[in-house]
Amino acid sequence: MTKSRAKASSKAPAPASTSRPIKVIAINRRARFDYELGDKTEAGIALVGTEVKSLRDGKLNLGDSYCQIDRHGEVYLRDAHISPYGQGTHGNHEPLRPRKLLLNRREIRRMAQRVREKGLTLIPTRMYFKNGRAKVEIALAKGKRQHDKREQIRERDVLRDSQRQLT
Repeated sequence: MTKSRAKASSKAPAPASTSRPIKVIAINRRARFDYELGDKTEAGIALVGTEVKSLRDGKLNLGDSYCQIDRHGEVYLRDAHISPYGQGTHGNHEPLRPRKLLLNRREIRRMAQRVREKGLTLIPTRMYFKNGRAKVEIALAKGKRQHDKREQIRERDVLRDSQRQLT
């Protein structure tokens, strides 16, 4: 076989325009109410097979979940409940196990520094499939006080009332 033949038979990379749309699995609406959200970052997530199948079925709860940076410089998603897969066997996953997030060292270092200095926390805001891979959007967040939450509800009610009067 000649060199030109070998090159011709190799596969060409798929064009970028054939990428699949983003399929949102879950949104953490509670995070917007309980926290002031700052910088957002997209992270990959290390999952086992039955977790991926459960996510494709939409069986995820991000309600009480948070991200934690351990002493080895790795980020874990904690308390995210992925329901066991219905067709799974004895090898099914643990619903609340910590899941490793896949980020660059530079991103992890930057986030860890901001969490230490400013007293921020890392909160997952949504999880979705992008090009067939599960991704988590995490945000640096600062907790709101109770009076801030009440003020936000009051503002929302006033805006809703004014919209009703206009129509």
